[in-house]
Amino acid sequence: MSSPALHLAVEIDGDGAHPAAWRRAAHSPDQLLTPRRVSRVAAVAENAGFTLITLDDGVLPPGAAPDPVGRIGAVERAAFVAASTSTIGIAPVVPVTYAEPFHVSSQLASLDHISAGRAGWVVTEEERPEAARAWGRPPVDGADARARESRDGVEVARALWDSWEDDAVIRSVATSRYLDRERLHYIDFTGDTYAVKGPAIVPRPPQGQLVVLGRPDQVPAAQLDVALVGGRDLASVTAAAAAAGTPRVFAEVEVALDTPDATAAERVADLEQHAPWRDRGRLRHIGSTDQLVALLAKLSHHVDGVRLHPLVLDEDLSVLSGLVVPALSARRLVARPLPGTSLRSTLGLARPANRFTAAAAATGTATATATAATTQEDVR
Repeated sequence: MSSPALHLAVEIDGDGAHPAAWRRAAHSPDQLLTPRRVSRVAAVAENAGFTLITLDDGVLPPGAAPDPVGRIGAVERAAFVAASTSTIGIAPVVPVTYAEPFHVSSQLASLDHISAGRAGWVVTEEERPEAARAWGRPPVDGADARARESRDGVEVARALWDSWEDDAVIRSVATSRYLDRERLHYIDFTGDTYAVKGPAIVPRPPQGQLVVLGRPDQVPAAQLDVALVGGRDLASVTAAAAAAGTPRVFAEVEVALDTPDATAAERVADLEQHAPWRDRGRLRHIGSTDQLVALLAKLSHHVDGVRLHPLVLDEDLSVLSGLVVPALSARRLVARPLPGTSLRSTLGLARPANRFTAAAAATGTATATATAATTQEDVR
């Protein structure tokens, strides 16, 4: 880890991590998908000092009746939030099991431009066979096949982000030159199931490469900037973090906190009457804020950050913002993102060199060396 600071991310899709969370929400169900709702939640997280918000997504509805099942695309919500925030990172969940990586890379690059370098990407999988029918594509069966699609999708997106060199855009009105064609590159990708020629249709993102987050068992560690690791206890999370092999590691933590109106256990029991809280193999905290602060302090020795999944956003996010984050700040365990900094900078990640620029530079160096050696031989 580059610093003692623990980066805090929070998932803000829907009304919370519990499928029946809407029953305890502070708004009526018909307000869930309004712009005011998503911007208000994002503003609470930003003002509290969170590093990152994530927005879950998938082509299929997130639940079933009688629960609300509507959802707006994560990239669209992220773009809206980007325009109304200034420091917090924004990472939509975008599976590439069936989605076209060329279009995904363009959307995410545009998001990075809109947010002035605060965008990330959470890579997941579409596991249900119904997703294939929704896309009108043959099913991708099996964990290995889904991992292949994720691997190839991330490789294509990263290559396309590099297909424009940083100074490819000229914008010279005097010379009527707006683009240097020599600084655009074909990526010439050929995978097991598709090929992509390139280049991209969007200039290189401000960060060079967006911050890519995902599970190491679904995406190769070499393609990730941040590994999202699970585990039902501290020892399991610690072991997963040590084995991740990525520049940064975030632990997945589900939280249900005591509130002035009810204890965490009472709130969970109330929701469990309507639906079970699915076990996703994540560390789960049900209890007081002091206990959560102590847990996060222990985690700070093993991971670079945590992604919190609140039981009910309207109840738990206010407690996280008002009590947990200030307590962590007082112990110097978290640091607030600074205005004008990219998400990569906030996480202590360097801006990567463009692969095509680096290749050209290496070729030029090799040519110069060969020329110098030939000249020296002629002198002899």
